[in-house]
Amino acid sequence: MELTGARWRTSTRSSGNGGDCVEVADNLPGVVAVRDSKDRSGPALAFPPAAWRAFVAGPPTR
Repeated sequence: MELTGARWRTSTRSSGNGGDCVEVADNLPGVVAVRDSKDRSGPALAFPPAAWRAFVAGPPTR
């Protein structure tokens, strides 16, 4: 998958301790990309936008 042009930002769900952070790029059509902020040249995961929204929302509450 080509991620040229991705605008990466630190996820709002990442901790603020400077350690365990992920970066998210949601400006590309039809995909949300996620990578480790400590390994920016490493691999990235790509999700359809609906799948990413469901993941961030978490499990349904009862």
